[in-house]
Amino acid sequence: MRVHHLNCGSVRTIEATYPGLSPAPVVNHCLLVETDTAGLVLVETGLGLDDVRDPGGSLDADWVAFCEPALRESETALRQVERLGHDPSDVRHVVVTHLDVDHCGGLPDFPRASVHVLASELAAALSGSYGPRYRPAHWAHGPRWEVYGPAREERWFGFDAMRVRGVPELLLVPLGGHTPGHTGVAVPDGERWLLHAGDAYYYHRELGEHREPHPLLDVIQTRAEVHRDLRLGTHARLRELAATHGDEVAVFSAHDPWEFARFAAPTAAASPGGTS
Repeated sequence: MRVHHLNCGSVRTIEATYPGLSPAPVVNHCLLVETDTAGLVLVETGLGLDDVRDPGGSLDADWVAFCEPALRESETALRQVERLGHDPSDVRHVVVTHLDVDHCGGLPDFPRASVHVLASELAAALSGSYGPRYRPAHWAHGPRWEVYGPAREERWFGFDAMRVRGVPELLLVPLGGHTPGHTGVAVPDGERWLLHAGDAYYYHRELGEHREPHPLLDVIQTRAEVHRDLRLGTHARLRELAATHGDEVAVFSAHDPWEFARFAAPTAAASPGGTS
């Protein structure tokens, strides 16, 4: 199994809260996983071809105005899969942390893939009750949904977890609070695990011993939350995981550019837009 870290959609540039880090565009941190038996697996898709070619047709205008997405076709997951030498039709599975606008815009680019999502998240996205955060254009093609209920299948470092159907090496690890069905995705990577925590937190210093949120990103995550106590409880559990199992599990979020840079290789086979 080989894991590539991809940035599938840069948005507005932000500054860190301490010296030593240069300002950087917020990222959409996705994974491309090459498996031995299940083909290619994407964890998240970021923005897709339709989003960058016709943002007015698939993205919310207010979101575009605030986030200032770069809208580069070269950053889409499909183009990065191609640059890595793969046929996009070999992407057989897409695992999403949730269905917000910037996390699943590439679903139409992989119409044959099974899309793995928590049942409560899919129900919320299809309900029309949560405003512009969910964009029907992203699933108008009729994805092959693989839906997961709340039942606990096993424990993973103290968290409930469910095996991804067809890719049992990967685990869904529910991390509630941001959306009705938000989940992390655990991926084995050599002798350690990766935990893609999605939007369970936004900034690396939130997982430090003395929690330090980012002034802009914290406003965004607070406004987006659907359950504050659950979200803050998820923060606390992730901080504990990082503190007690940091040598076994590497936790990262979806949008922190400096966190992404730590996982990204210095020379990128997928450049521009992503790394391996």
